[in-house]
Amino acid sequence: MYQIDFNHPIHIHFIGIGGISMSGLAEILLSRGFIVSGSDRIHSALTDMLEEAGATVCYRQIAENISDDIDLAVYTAAIHSDNPEYAAVVEKGIPTLSRAQLLGQIMRNYKIPVAISGTHGKTTTTSMISEILIKAEADPTLSVGGILRSIGGNIRIGKSDYFVTEACEYTNSFLSFFPKIGVILNVEEDHLDFFHDIYEIRESFHRFASLLPDDGLLIINGSIEGLSDIVKGLKCTVLTYGKNSSCDYSYTDLTFDEMARPTFTLQDKWGHRETVTLSVSGEHNVSNAVAAMALSDALSLPRQTAITALAQFSGTDRRFEYKGQIGGVTIIDDYAHHPTEITASLQAAVNYPHRTLWCVFQPHTYTRTKAFLPEFARALSLADKVVLADIYAARETDTLGISSRTLQEEISKLGKECFYFPSFDEIENFLLERCSHGDLLITMGAGDIVKVGENLLGL
Repeated sequence: MYQIDFNHPIHIHFIGIGGISMSGLAEILLSRGFIVSGSDRIHSALTDMLEEAGATVCYRQIAENISDDIDLAVYTAAIHSDNPEYAAVVEKGIPTLSRAQLLGQIMRNYKIPVAISGTHGKTTTTSMISEILIKAEADPTLSVGGILRSIGGNIRIGKSDYFVTEACEYTNSFLSFFPKIGVILNVEEDHLDFFHDIYEIRESFHRFASLLPDDGLLIINGSIEGLSDIVKGLKCTVLTYGKNSSCDYSYTDLTFDEMARPTFTLQDKWGHRETVTLSVSGEHNVSNAVAAMALSDALSLPRQTAITALAQFSGTDRRFEYKGQIGGVTIIDDYAHHPTEITASLQAAVNYPHRTLWCVFQPHTYTRTKAFLPEFARALSLADKVVLADIYAARETDTLGISSRTLQEEISKLGKECFYFPSFDEIENFLLERCSHGDLLITMGAGDIVKVGENLLGL
C-alpha cells in the first residue's frame, strides 16, 4: 500500500471529491499544504468550499482530468474499474488509496485517534463528542458524517492530539483505520449486499475492535447480542454502557418534557450520578449520550462541561431535524433507513406534540428492503399514516422483484393506512390535501425524500 509522507506534501486527486467524507479529507490535506484536485458530477456547497480553499474541481469525470503531475489518486467504494478517471489512473501507473485507507493514514498523525462505529447512531454520537471536545476547548480535528451546525460543516481542523471520526463497517472500510479509542454503538444486520449474515458482521466488528492497541480502549454497548464474540481476546481496556445497571455506564429515571426532550440520571460503576438533559429527542439519543459521556470521561474532560455541551447540542442535519411549519403542520426530516432507526425515530415522535403522525418514507436500496420487509412494515406502523415513495436504488441496479408497492401491501396487512405514489409531486399534493393543523409530518430515508418537506415549505 502507498504510504503518504505528511512532511512532504504531494498532488492528490480525489475521484468523487464532493462526498461528505471525501470532501472532508480533501480539506484536511489542503490545510497541510497538499495540492488537491478532484472531480464530481455536480456542484455543491462542499465543492464550492473546497474550491475556495484552493482545490481544483472538475464537474465531469473524464480521463483528461488525470494529469501527469498527479502523485496519488483516492477513490470511494462507489468508483468501479470502468470509471474513466480510475481507468486512466491505472493506465498511467499512478498509486491509489481507497477513501478508508487515506483516512487511516491521516489518523496515524494524531496521538489520540477516536473511531466511532455501529450500525446506527454514528453521526449523532460523533457530533455529541465533538461538541464536548469543542466546549472543553480541546481543539480537536473532527470528521463527521453529516453537517454539524456549530462548525458549519462536517470537518473541523484543530491543532491538538485529538482526532475523531466515524467508522463505517460497509465493505469493511473501518478495518483500514488506526484508532487508539474505539466505540461500538450497536451491531445489527445491515449492508447485506456485502455481508452474508449477522455472524459475518459481528466478525467484522471483532476485527475492528482488535485494531485497538494494548493500551487502547473500547467503549461498547453492553446490550449487543453476541457481545462476547466481539470482545473475545481483546487486550485493550473494555468499558460497557447501556440501560442495564450492570454496565460500567448506565442510565435511569428517564423522562420526557412536552417537546420530547429527555432527562435522565447517568450513573457509573464508581458510584457517580449526574442529571443530564438533552435537546434531541428519543431514547436512542439517550444511549448515544451515555456513550459520549463514557468517552468524555476516558479523555479526562470535565463532566460538567460535557453535560452542558450535551444540553446545548441540537442535532445534525437530517437527524430528526425540524424543518418548519406550514398551515399548522410541523415538518421534521430524518435519515432513518433501517427498521431499528425508524422505530427509534417514530417512538421519539410519539412524545412530540402532534395530532396525527404522518411518515413519508423512501426505502433505501432493494437489498435492504427485501431483507427486512416485515421489519420495515412493523416499524412504519408506529406512525398513524404512512406514505411511500419509490425505492431509492443508490448503487443497485437489480430490483430483486421488490418495490414500494410490496412494502405497502405488508403495511396494509397490519391494518395501517398506507399510501404509495410514484412521484414527489403526487406525494406533495396528497399531503397538502390530507394534512391538518396540529399534525406532525416526518420525511424519512437516506435518499432525497427531504425534498418533499422542503418543497412543501418552499425552501
